[in-house]
Amino acid sequence: MKLKISVLLLLVTSSVAFAQIKLEGVVKDSIGNPLELANVVAINQETKALDGYGITNDQGRYKLTLKKNATYKLQISYIGMKTGENIFESKGEDVVKDFTLLNDNTLDAVNIVYEMPVVVRGDTLIYNADSFNKGTERKLGDVLKNLPGVEINDDGQIQVEGKTVSKIMVDGKEFFDGDTKLAVQNIPSNAVDKVQVLKNYAEVGQLSGVTNNQDNVAINIKLKEGKKNFWFGNVTVGGGASNQNGLYLLQPKLFYYSPTYSINTITDLNNLGEIAFSRRDYFNFTGGFRNPSRSSGTNISLGGNSLGFLTAQNNRAKDINTKFGAANFSWSPNKALDLSGFAIFSNSKTEMQENRDVEYTDPELGIPNESTESNTMQRSDLGMVKLSAKYKPNASNQLDYDILGRVSKESQDQNFFSTVNGNIDELEGSTPYSINQNLNYYYTLDATNIFALEVQHLLQDEDPFYNAILEDKDNYEGTANNLGLDGAQIGYNITQDKRVQSNQVDAKLDYWNILNKKSDINFTFGTILSSQKFNSDIFQFLDDDSKYNPTPTINDGLDVNDIKYNFSDIYLAAHYRLKSGIFTFTPGVSAHAYSTNNTQFSTKTTDNFFRLLPDFNMLMQLKKSEQVTLNYRMQTQFTDVSKFASGLVLNSYSSLYSGSPDLESALSHNVNLSYYSFNMFNYTNVYASLNYNKSIDNIRNTSIFEPGSVVRVSSPFNSGLADESASANGRFQRTFGKIRASINGNFNYSKFNQFIQNLQSVSESFSQTYRTELRTNFKTAPNVELGYRYSIQDNNQGNNNTKYYTKSPSIEFDALMFKTLTFKTDYSYNNFSDDEKTINSYEFLNASLAYKKDKDAKFEYEIKATNLFNTKSQSTSNTGVVSVSATEYFIQPLFVSFRLRYEL
Repeated sequence: MKLKISVLLLLVTSSVAFAQIKLEGVVKDSIGNPLELANVVAINQETKALDGYGITNDQGRYKLTLKKNATYKLQISYIGMKTGENIFESKGEDVVKDFTLLNDNTLDAVNIVYEMPVVVRGDTLIYNADSFNKGTERKLGDVLKNLPGVEINDDGQIQVEGKTVSKIMVDGKEFFDGDTKLAVQNIPSNAVDKVQVLKNYAEVGQLSGVTNNQDNVAINIKLKEGKKNFWFGNVTVGGGASNQNGLYLLQPKLFYYSPTYSINTITDLNNLGEIAFSRRDYFNFTGGFRNPSRSSGTNISLGGNSLGFLTAQNNRAKDINTKFGAANFSWSPNKALDLSGFAIFSNSKTEMQENRDVEYTDPELGIPNESTESNTMQRSDLGMVKLSAKYKPNASNQLDYDILGRVSKESQDQNFFSTVNGNIDELEGSTPYSINQNLNYYYTLDATNIFALEVQHLLQDEDPFYNAILEDKDNYEGTANNLGLDGAQIGYNITQDKRVQSNQVDAKLDYWNILNKKSDINFTFGTILSSQKFNSDIFQFLDDDSKYNPTPTINDGLDVNDIKYNFSDIYLAAHYRLKSGIFTFTPGVSAHAYSTNNTQFSTKTTDNFFRLLPDFNMLMQLKKSEQVTLNYRMQTQFTDVSKFASGLVLNSYSSLYSGSPDLESALSHNVNLSYYSFNMFNYTNVYASLNYNKSIDNIRNTSIFEPGSVVRVSSPFNSGLADESASANGRFQRTFGKIRASINGNFNYSKFNQFIQNLQSVSESFSQTYRTELRTNFKTAPNVELGYRYSIQDNNQGNNNTKYYTKSPSIEFDALMFKTLTFKTDYSYNNFSDDEKTINSYEFLNASLAYKKDKDAKFEYEIKATNLFNTKSQSTSNTGVVSVSATEYFIQPLFVSFRLRYEL
């Protein structure tokens, strides 16, 4: 079947190629200089359609692919030049045709009948959406996938030339503070006129000329005229059936944009497994906040004290119910003041089932391999609210203030079976909150002196709760004795209360002096002040429901924590930027005075030291759309309060942990080399990146396993050994007429040291992922996307070597038939294996058929089926600190739903 599809696609593309000719040449000015980024369009005189377009390269060359035996009007345009016109008749052979444009000294110009599909204006790429749309698009993500050089990765993030888009705007107004995933999934495609890709994007215009922004990319969506000053969007309702229960879906999405204010509302209620906003999205949602000292060379962690939630694989689970609501506004009461804000609420109920085989590092260490089965119910209520104000009375002053509040209530109830420890019931719960405030002031004294003050404050309170009930007392007896549990009970019911409070201020003052057109100098004075409190207590519920406080027989009898940890960093940094030809050099150094102390059990441990941290950035601008970037940075890494806490902490029933008050910081060296090129002449997009990290004195764990058990007690230490990681990734993409091909490769290597059973162990991991994709972009014919993904996960832990392979071919097909029916289907096959056998193979097939009377019709009717093969489970592999595992993960069955969509 797959071979037949490939042959059919080859025949179609071959027939298209034989019916075409190439028109190429050079565009010059009146004195013979080549014109780079001139636009060339070919308008079919019979159909009046735009059959070809091109943009000249740095040598002024253009190339068009046109139909044979047709008459075209050629239009050649360039800013500041008179637009040229020429009537061209294509025959059966390729043609070379040069053009010369004259300076335009008048306001008169030849009207351009068709808009260029792509226009380059400085650092901005402007795509005309309708030039790439095929008629089957429904949301912004569908539009972006059609654009050359633009990708949407597996996490729903937008990438341009290998760089992740940091912000998305609609008509210049931030969409939910620039969140790209919400925009990709919810902005309707029929509202999109232009997609503006803003490279070298500066958050603050006053700093655009003195900061390195080559890694910053933003997107601005220009709305169609009929969508401005009017409500637009859509409302989708649906229902269906499965072999489990009834299905429902309600998705109102309404938007309003005017020059002075905007309103966005998104609602999504369904039990179809269509996740609008996941837990991962919630915790990754920055709300536009960025630490002022993010590039100072100091990296301090506040810890990850949330629950040990299982994560849905590819947003799939055994059962998913979601309720999501979000609203966003912006208002400009006058030219100097902008107000904005958003509120997001998400409620989810997720059921998961997993079977896992865990293989530990070295059989000689006496740690048994383990097979587990788990059934898990998760409940999450997540909310966040943000308000922002920007006051810019003139070009020299800007004041920003933001406040973001988060609150959540979560629980996880897990029924767990282990071949080593028997049946265990685990219950986790948490109700954390945080308040983040940001105050920024930017002042331009004159053309050569600029000041910036950035201050951020974080207040955070976390209270994770853990409870485990173990029925098999015999296999847990050694750990129970270590914890001092009462053994005269039917089972062991152990519980831990924990609370972590964090209070952090991050502030810096910057001064830039522009020395001349090619150089400037920057001085930074900053500080990070952080305070954390950590409390924990382990206790046991007895059979009569009374509470028992045990005394451990290990760790000096300590199972209670009450610790305060203070951190301060006061630093002064200097950076000099020099432009020389195609190079821009930015060397810098920062001087840090560090002070840390932790107080527990009436003992105070202090560490004060001074450190110089160099950094370096080099930009080599080979062409307007081709560059090489080299970055080096030395960083000091500090851990969070939990690593210093001396009392035992129950991370889980099988993982006990006690910290060390004498821990020190780690030092890391980070190097990145990247290259990108976007050739508009032949639509070739190349991106490559090399990364290397070396950490010295990193904090690692020493783990002692109970004899014949998977239960371990771990403690942190400064290893004194070097841990290393390296990665390389690259992508090559090229468009051949209506065919676009791409090849991706990702390689990751890591090596770190640890101690297991008091023996040093070196763990090495090497992963490889290769992807290839071939897709068509026909306006009227059906379109196909063929893909293949091949990955290798190779792990070497001690004397244990494992290797897993994943092979995944896929195909997507969409077609607009009779201008009324939209048919879409996608198929993927996955084979998960090791060196000896196939562990699991599974396949997915989804399909939908929608009817819309015409493109302007208000109603659309759709029938959609997911998991048509009724696949029960999928498989993944994972590398842990002391083990590797293969997991079978159960998912939702076949769903069939009917949907009605109404367009405003």
